[in-house]
Amino acid sequence: MMTTSTPTQQVNQWLTDFDAALRKQDLPRVMALFQDDCYWRDLIAFTWNIRTVEGKDEIQSMLDATLDETRPENWQMEGEASESEGVVEAWMTFETAVANGKGLLRLKDGKCWTLLTTMSELKDFPEPKGHKRPKGAEHGATRNRRSWLERKQEEERSLGYEHQPYCVIIGGGQGGIGLGARLKQLGVPTLIVERNARAGDSWRNRYKSLCLHDPVWYDHLPYMPFPETWPVFSPKDKIGDWLEMYTKVMELNYWSSTQCQSAYFDEIAGEWVVRVVRHGEEVVLRPQQLILATGMSGMPNVPEIPGAESFKGQLHHSSRHPGGEEYGGKRCIVLGANNSAHDIAGDLWENGADVTMVQRSSTHIVKSDSLMEEVLGPLYSEEAVEAGVTTSKADLTFASIPYKVLPDFQRPAFDVIRERDAEFYQRLEDAGFLLDFGADDSGLFLKYLRRGSGYYIDVGASELIANGDIKLASGVTIERINEHSVTLTDGTELPADLIVLATGFGSMNGWAAKLISQEVADKVGKCWGLGSNTAKDPGPWEGELRNMWKPTQQEALWFHGGNLHQSRHYSHYLALQLKARMEGIPTPVYGLQEVHHLS
Repeated sequence: MMTTSTPTQQVNQWLTDFDAALRKQDLPRVMALFQDDCYWRDLIAFTWNIRTVEGKDEIQSMLDATLDETRPENWQMEGEASESEGVVEAWMTFETAVANGKGLLRLKDGKCWTLLTTMSELKDFPEPKGHKRPKGAEHGATRNRRSWLERKQEEERSLGYEHQPYCVIIGGGQGGIGLGARLKQLGVPTLIVERNARAGDSWRNRYKSLCLHDPVWYDHLPYMPFPETWPVFSPKDKIGDWLEMYTKVMELNYWSSTQCQSAYFDEIAGEWVVRVVRHGEEVVLRPQQLILATGMSGMPNVPEIPGAESFKGQLHHSSRHPGGEEYGGKRCIVLGANNSAHDIAGDLWENGADVTMVQRSSTHIVKSDSLMEEVLGPLYSEEAVEAGVTTSKADLTFASIPYKVLPDFQRPAFDVIRERDAEFYQRLEDAGFLLDFGADDSGLFLKYLRRGSGYYIDVGASELIANGDIKLASGVTIERINEHSVTLTDGTELPADLIVLATGFGSMNGWAAKLISQEVADKVGKCWGLGSNTAKDPGPWEGELRNMWKPTQQEALWFHGGNLHQSRHYSHYLALQLKARMEGIPTPVYGLQEVHHLS
């Protein structure tokens, strides 16, 4: 390619050459179009998996295994290409044998550096939206006509009893609800099982001061964005009400006050046997697919601390903390220094408690305003919306960055934040707080992806620590709990009326162990993390989040979770995988994840 050509000409020529080489399955010709340092991230379009292949050899192996089935064609640029710092970037569309796809291409010196391919829709089973939306009314005269309400009530009455759902989702929080909405639009019979009394209770039941730390543009649910007047940061009860409303208007089959007792996969029948108790009655469900949407986290990590049984005050995990109202004037110890620990400590202080945070190891802190402006702003902000960046385009742009190079994309923004808020960080360190910016200074998102913990988005509690309102004991932990105090590992004794263990959660496969079996939990292995060989994310390198939104080593068992952004975006690909299986479309999985860690 001529280096003097425009970015749009470069991309058009590359796509023309790529299309021709793929049609002929001329792999040497295909690979000549890629840089030596290259990445292809595929969201189920080629691999029926969420998979990143790195380098020419891995890309060639993937294509060699998938081209016969995929039969990709009709690669077309969408819009115009752009260029920045020697990287040409362009959106594109394509087709496979069974699906329409969309992607994002980045070229360096005319050759592919990164390529994202995603499945947009199954050709024979598109969502009923836009020109395909249902008519709703049945015009004309019909005897014994059943209304929309009657049909809805009949479905609610029979599903799970007279008719079995194809999918059962365990967990009716934002993840289960969003996935349920996707499956509903694809015509996949689905039941959502939730132990709480109402949709949204998993938010309502948390401590009073809880608000989302992510901004509204990042948090939309599928199909139904928040109103333009919605606050930037949503209070927990407002989110709870939105989820309850969403569940109703999206017509989801939602079994609240229902506790899953057990599940096992019947190998002979090819279906799950799921025992639940609904309103005091045992019901046996037999879905063909089981999705655990119990949240990104697993079971609460409750450390065994000597003397806990002798404590005369209150002791509970952060997940059970009711709020700070009843602790005014009390001496409160918060063990931990991540998001929940800070939120709870700040709430206790606001309610007049004497609060000490026990920080065991360093924490990454980023001020909310700085995160919004320097990191999220280009994709998720009012300015991004005004610039034409839709939620879908933002999600795909973020997804297009391979995790191997994501630190290089993130580090400059967090370097700016470190300088911008230098005085703030110095005051925290002067107070004794242990700070970090991640193992490789890549900031919050990499910490989140690698371990799901170790950070706090500051909405006020850090200022309380910096000025001494919240006391701090850092570089230590609780060695022993006494009747009315705790003894730290440095010998310090702190009086205590309340101890909150903000000590995090285990892997999501802990829910599989509880509901199915330890054998199945070990079979699928650890959930979350990239294999970065950093703290709490042991190697080897995986390249994608373990077990999330993709096939696992246990047939017909899936995990769905993450923040609102991830739940929204990746529920699309999980729903398409489930729909394809229901319709009998071949779904040969390339690169099924191996298990290297059990939890």
